[in-house]
Amino acid sequence: MARSKPDAGPRATSMSRPAESPRPRRRGRWALAAAIVGLAVAAAAAWMLLSSKSIFPPKTLVMATGPEGGASQELGARYRTVLARAGVAVQLVPTAGAVENLARLRDPRSGVNVAFVEGGTTSREESPGLVSLGTVTFDPLWFFYRALPHESVGQALLGKRVSIGPEGSGTRELALRLLALNGVDETRFEPLGLDPERASEALLRGEIDAVIMLTSGQSPAVRRLALADGIVLATYPRADAYVALFPYLNKLTLPAGVVDLARNVPPTDVTLLAVAGSLAVRKDLHPALQYLILDAAAEIHGGPGIFHRAGRFPAPEAVDLPLSRPAREFYKTGRPFLYRHLPFWLADLVERILILLIPLFAVVFPLARYLPMAYEYLVERRMFTLYRELKVIENEMETIGSGELNDAFSKELNELAKRANSLVVPLHYTQRLFILKTHIAAARDQVERRRAPVPSAPVPEEGR
Repeated sequence: MARSKPDAGPRATSMSRPAESPRPRRRGRWALAAAIVGLAVAAAAAWMLLSSKSIFPPKTLVMATGPEGGASQELGARYRTVLARAGVAVQLVPTAGAVENLARLRDPRSGVNVAFVEGGTTSREESPGLVSLGTVTFDPLWFFYRALPHESVGQALLGKRVSIGPEGSGTRELALRLLALNGVDETRFEPLGLDPERASEALLRGEIDAVIMLTSGQSPAVRRLALADGIVLATYPRADAYVALFPYLNKLTLPAGVVDLARNVPPTDVTLLAVAGSLAVRKDLHPALQYLILDAAAEIHGGPGIFHRAGRFPAPEAVDLPLSRPAREFYKTGRPFLYRHLPFWLADLVERILILLIPLFAVVFPLARYLPMAYEYLVERRMFTLYRELKVIENEMETIGSGELNDAFSKELNELAKRANSLVVPLHYTQRLFILKTHIAAARDQVERRRAPVPSAPVPEEGR
């Protein structure tokens, strides 16, 4: 049986799309979109639960400070007070100084996750697991002595008992480094490892001859020695040379009379060398805790001091270690919006969900929009294919006589009806599917009618 080619032209009027209400279509799309978004949220929550040891940030913090009675001990106590208001308990760990602080911070078994460090004590290569929250203080290198000044440092210290800080302190490391530049090694004097408090008391009692200490200007030991009679604070006339050789050093000036104006202490300006003190943390310290520490730093160190104006600290200065990501964001825009308006544990949870969902939704929402359209296109495509095949069969039926209709047409229409019955379509397509089935049924009835035998005309009798 000859078959005509499929008609690729426009559909016949009888096959035209019936009018539909847009509301069911819109409802179906929204339902599919909601299902996709719900699955995305569920997947994000499951991933966050499986990939995190704890959903909420810890509420404890271990801070390495410095020697007992030193300025860093006092600062640590202030951090403990400020962070307690946010529900974070701070445990202070006294140490010999910055070198020991770094050793504890680098050791994950120590439990220390934040510490005061001083410039020039490490580098990012030596401490790859640490980051900085920025500088918070200037720590001058104070040199107090009893004897009259000599022509050189070597002569001033020759055979003297000098406290240069305990082993593990930043004072000892920096003092030995600078003394070596002046040709003075530990064989030229008697080095003692006293902390600032004990060293100042020993110098006042005449038990030692000199003290070198690296601490802030607010240190009680510094003020006690600066006001004591017979104790001289050394100046650094070649401070610019030291700064040129060691970029982490800073040149500061202690103004005349700033310690005691009535007694004019010190009597003249004193040039000092100082390092910038920083807050260092482990890289794995929770971002929420880093924001809280930075907030506390702004409250504690934000005021004016002898050597700096108000707002100078904390500062985004990466002296030895790179700034952490939360620190970079804090110095650019302050605390994030969520951390300003929510408790820190809840803000962190919401932030992590948003960080995960925003890029996910960048994929999900286009899918939620276009997947329903793609699905509807596939449904329409399948229905159009059936309509086109039905049209081909109807055209062939019109071009041949009734006697030529055979079982092939019935078989094709039955197969077409079977395929139409197996179609699964959205609710708003049921009317169109019903019309398609009705058209197929009408074509089958037409085949059956045209195949029915036609009664023959009576033969006329001859002779009538």
